[in-house]
Amino acid sequence: MRVLVTGAAGFINGYLVPELLEAGHDVIGIDDFSKYGPVVRSYDSHPRYTFVEGDAKDEALVTRLAADCDQVVAAAAMIGGISYFHRFAFDLLAENERILASTFRAAIAAHANGSLGRIVVVSSSMVFESTDVFPTPEGAQLTSPPPVSTYGFQKLASEYFAKGAWEQYGLPYTIVRPFNCVGIGERRALRDAEVMSGNVRLAMSHVVPDLVLKAIKGQDPLHILGDGSQLRAYTYGGDLARGIRMAMESPAAINDDFNLSTARSTSVLELAEAVWCRVTSGRPFRFVSDAPFEHDVQRRIPDVRKARDILGFEALTPLGEMLDEVVPWIRDEHAAGRI
Repeated sequence: MRVLVTGAAGFINGYLVPELLEAGHDVIGIDDFSKYGPVVRSYDSHPRYTFVEGDAKDEALVTRLAADCDQVVAAAAMIGGISYFHRFAFDLLAENERILASTFRAAIAAHANGSLGRIVVVSSSMVFESTDVFPTPEGAQLTSPPPVSTYGFQKLASEYFAKGAWEQYGLPYTIVRPFNCVGIGERRALRDAEVMSGNVRLAMSHVVPDLVLKAIKGQDPLHILGDGSQLRAYTYGGDLARGIRMAMESPAAINDDFNLSTARSTSVLELAEAVWCRVTSGRPFRFVSDAPFEHDVQRRIPDVRKARDILGFEALTPLGEMLDEVVPWIRDEHAAGRI
């Protein structure tokens, strides 16, 4: 299978591209390096990987790249953490809609020419931002109140892009929704706003790297947003990549959507203590609560049965194993001045 991946230099795609290559697929990646700046990947010289530096909003370029592909993975987007949602509330909506329109137009053209089998939309658990159904199954995005953040609303719109392209042009689709990806490779974004968390200045805006950085910098007590009772499903990037690949390879996934996540929920306070124990030298864990951001969802608990039953996918990497990989990587990146 020949696959075009937009946003190839992004965080999750840092796991997805090698997953696809290892499975024997040919991959074309496109990215304009607008988030992190130029990045080097271990697979850049892989014989079945072709990287094109370019803007996914360039419809002519994306159309040319998609012309002889079997699938397109629509993953390019402005994306960040909670502080990012606030700083770029309009740009997240406007830029991501332009990216999607360009990518879908290219996929529609390739499908009309007989080559492209489907488009794979990388959505987000934020489509369930306003749900009150837990664990949250696929379909709840259609019955819950709409997301209140522009980022969540735009991700929901990406799913309607897929449904609209199918209804009007017959373009098959698969929608995948990652939940709280944890892994290595996420660096300081060029446009991220630095914010203070206690006495530590941060610029990552995602909970795992932010907690690790604060602990590495010696913050004591550790500052957390809210009271720490917020529940999340922290999912390893390698597991998510495997789930996306399995959805791409499955005929049963055509015109369907899947939550891709661990089944285990962890509170922010539990996460903070697990990070603390791996970073500090046996000091007692202490924390203080800071005022949370407006869009800090209290519960994000997915129903993962559909991906298990249809795709045979389960995300089984324990949080401890993720942290054992992530903490040393962030420590090294911090020491080198890259985050």
